Amino acid sequence: MTRIYHNPRCGTSRTVLQALQEHGENPEIIEYLKTPPSRDELLRLIADAGLSVRQAVRSKEALYQELKLDDPAVDDERLVAAMLEHPVLINRPFVVTGRGTRLCRPADVLQDIL
Repeated sequence: MTRIYHNPRCGTSRTVLQALQEHGENPEIIEYLKTPPSRDELLRLIADAGLSVRQAVRSKEALYQELKLDDPAVDDERLVAAMLEHPVLINRPFVVTGRGTRLCRPADVLQDIL
């Protein structure tokens, strides 16, 4: 089952969803701002995508600066806690297919798992 952790307000997320549908996929759409992942699910997405926790944080959000998450001394535990408390800090879109998990930013990364 293909899944996309989607934010409908994000252009990249919309582009990836459209590409999935054009490829004949009918993905489970998880609007993660409404239904955030659990801690275990978030950590699994990050690990399966081959990312560090810091790479999975959306650093362009104003909240990232406000919470001072840009400080290199902030550890993974604090970053994960911030993403769980404020899902807008989770970078997007994560896509899970039978061929793997990717953070599809840029959108063409999707091709790796189709």
